[in-house]
Amino acid sequence: MNRNIVFALLLGGLLTAVAGTTQAEAWPGWRGPRADGTCIEKNITTNWDPAEAVWKTRIPGKGHGSPIVWGDYVCTVTGIDASKERVLVCLDRNSGKILWQQTVVKGPLEKLHKENSYASGTPVTDGKRVYVVFRVGDNLIAAAHDLATGKQLWQVPLGTHKGMWGFSNSPVLFKDKVIIDGDGEDNNSFLIALSRDDGKTLWRNDRSNKGPSYSAPLIREMAGKVQMIQCGDRCVSSFDPDTGQQLWTVDGPSKQFVVTPVYSESAGLIFVSSSWPKTKLLAIKPDGKGNVTETHVAWSDTKGAPYTPSMIVAGDFLITLHRGGNAFCYEAGTGEVLWKEKLGRHHASPVLIDGRVCVINDDGQVNVIKPGRKFERVATYEMGESCYASPAISDGQVFVKGFEHLFCFGKQVKQPQTKPDKRWFKFN
Repeated sequence: MNRNIVFALLLGGLLTAVAGTTQAEAWPGWRGPRADGTCIEKNITTNWDPAEAVWKTRIPGKGHGSPIVWGDYVCTVTGIDASKERVLVCLDRNSGKILWQQTVVKGPLEKLHKENSYASGTPVTDGKRVYVVFRVGDNLIAAAHDLATGKQLWQVPLGTHKGMWGFSNSPVLFKDKVIIDGDGEDNNSFLIALSRDDGKTLWRNDRSNKGPSYSAPLIREMAGKVQMIQCGDRCVSSFDPDTGQQLWTVDGPSKQFVVTPVYSESAGLIFVSSSWPKTKLLAIKPDGKGNVTETHVAWSDTKGAPYTPSMIVAGDFLITLHRGGNAFCYEAGTGEVLWKEKLGRHHASPVLIDGRVCVINDDGQVNVIKPGRKFERVATYEMGESCYASPAISDGQVFVKGFEHLFCFGKQVKQPQTKPDKRWFKFN
C-alpha cells in the first residue's frame, strides 16, 4: 500500500497505540477505529456485570450517543431537555470523574421518535478536538471542542434537516475532513465535508430524492481504492471521500436507512440494510462504476435484515439483529442463514472482542456469542438498566453507556494510558 493511501486511512482516528508487546487501541468514534465494531486487542473482559465494574458514573440528562475513548479521556453526549441544551461530557477513564461538561448548542427541540433522544449521534475525536453534530429545531449544527479542556473552537450551521424521527447521525473523520450526512425528508438534504481546523466547507453534495438517513458513512479501501459507502437519498452509493465524487450507486432498496454499512474482506462484499418502509439486507460487490443495481448485488435477504443496530462481520460470518428480537447468523459469502436465536430487541450495535460477539439488548441483557455454523452462547449478564448505546473498547477496558450511567469494565488502570502514536496508523 502506498504512502498516500496509508495516510488517507485516518478514518475517525484509526490509531493504534503500542505499549510494550501489548497492542492497545483508541476508540475514537462510532463503532471504533475501523468503524465496524471490531477490536484487535486480546484478553478483554466480556463480563459486563455491574457488580464487577471498575466504576460507574451517572450522566446528567438523556442521550443515546455511544462513548468514545482516547488516552485518559472518555467522551459522550447528552441532552438536557428542560434547558434545551445539547451537551458534551468528558470523563477521566481512570476514575470515572467528570472532567468537564460543556454546552455545545442551546435551542429549540426537534420532533423525535419516542426511542430517540436529542443527543443520539456519537462524537468523534482526533486526539486534539472532539467533533459533534446536533439538530436544533430544523437546523443542523456542527462544532469542535478542545479534548483536554472542553473549550469550543468553532461552530458552524450546516443547513436544514426535516424528519419526524429526529436526528442521530455521527460525524466521521478522513484526512483533514469531518464528514457529515445530512440526508432528511426535504430538498435541502446534503453530504458535507468540513475542515477539521476551522469548520469551513471543503466539499458539499446536494441530494434530490428525499431519502432520510441515520446511518454513518463507512470509509475503507475496497477494490483497490479508498471508498466512502453511504446509505441515504433512497440509494446506496460509493464516493471518493477526498472530493465527494460519486463512484457507483445501487438503487433503494427502501426509503430510509439507520444501519451503518460493514465490509467483509474475506467475502469481498459490503453489507447494508434499509430500515423503512421495508427492511432489506444487501450484499454488494465494491468494484462497480455508475449504476450497478442490476450487476453488483451478490445476494439479498429480508428475514434477518436489521432496522436499527448495525451488523458485525466475524470471520466468514455476518451477525445481524432483527427488529423482531432474533439474532441471525449468515454465511457472509453466500447469504445462507445458518441460525437464528431469540435475544430480545436491540438498539445497540454488536462488537467483536477476541473472537466473541457481544450484544446488549434494550433491557440491558448482555449476550456473549461464539460465531459459528451453530448458535453457541458463551455467557449472559444483566446490566441492570436499559441501554441503546453501543460499547467502546480501549486498552483492556470496555465502556458501556446505559440510560443513566456510564460503566467501565476490565482491568483497573494504575498508570496513564499510552497515547496513540501516528506511526501506528493501521487500516485493518
